[in-house]
Amino acid sequence: MVLFIIVAAVGYLLGAIPFGFLLVKIFRGEDIRLSGSGNIGATNVARSGAKGLGLATLVLDALKGFLAVCFASFLGSSAYNSCSTTSCVPAVGLMSAAALAALLGHVFPVWLRFKGGKGVAVAVGAFGLLFPKAMLITFLVFIVVVAISRYVSLGSILGAIVFPLAAYFVDHAKLLSVLLVSAISALIVLKHSENIRRLLAGNENRFGARKTPATGEHA
Repeated sequence: MVLFIIVAAVGYLLGAIPFGFLLVKIFRGEDIRLSGSGNIGATNVARSGAKGLGLATLVLDALKGFLAVCFASFLGSSAYNSCSTTSCVPAVGLMSAAALAALLGHVFPVWLRFKGGKGVAVAVGAFGLLFPKAMLITFLVFIVVVAISRYVSLGSILGAIVFPLAAYFVDHAKLLSVLLVSAISALIVLKHSENIRRLLAGNENRFGARKTPATGEHA
């Protein structure tokens, strides 16, 4: 239990670093929360007119998830988790917990009154290390869906749904890990609720199309 608390705390604090907010504030002297959708993710940063900062936000947000899972992997294979004792915890379980904590930190950052991004970039960074085969399948689903529909939000939503299934059937993830990554996927889908409403109404913004006032963000 102590190990889970440690990786959860570290994962949350890493995830809660609001890179989109910080980069725009430092380099443009603006509050990204007052632009576009008010989202601190990479998409809104890029659409505010700062494409370079948007790309940097995307990379740094993914790095948050990656580092959180890296830390959990290190702790899980260290002497603090010796399998010669009853306190041994499967490393992949710790890594899955760290991924969930990082996503919660990004979506609900304590520094910004718990109003953050949607978590897609963080999940990609975490999932890529946690279950790489499942992440590859999910990425292919995302690419195909966006290529056919030109809806980035739809690709993100379907990718989030596919990932736990791919983790279970392709990477043979254990039940605990499947439950944790399913929670991540569910949270990502819930954070896209406005996009889902616009998709059903037929007025969601398509990739490459002229931006509309109702455009949603996905990072």
